[in-house]
Amino acid sequence: MQKFFAEFMKFLKEYKVIGLAIAVIVGGAVNKLVTALVNDIVMPLLSAVTPSGNWRGITLAVGRSQLAIGSFFGAVVDFLVIALVVFAFYKIVLREDKIEKVG
Repeated sequence: MQKFFAEFMKFLKEYKVIGLAIAVIVGGAVNKLVTALVNDIVMPLLSAVTPSGNWRGITLAVGRSQLAIGSFFGAVVDFLVIALVVFAFYKIVLREDKIEKVG
């Protein structure tokens, strides 16, 4: 049983499973934060400036088909906000100081 436990611990360390688990948990928390930002701040502001207020429900009729233009635009806005948050996280948290090489 000790050999199995030792191999298991080696596996956890070698493949950095604990770090990956932490990253998944933090990623889930960031997802909740970004979702709240989009749903509770960005989208109400966009709804306030559109005439009907329900811009996600806007459709475009093409023959017998209905194109969900508002839903697509909402997905684009969601993506842009998430990309902005990830970029800000990269710039602020993961910033590395450049080391100058002495020739």
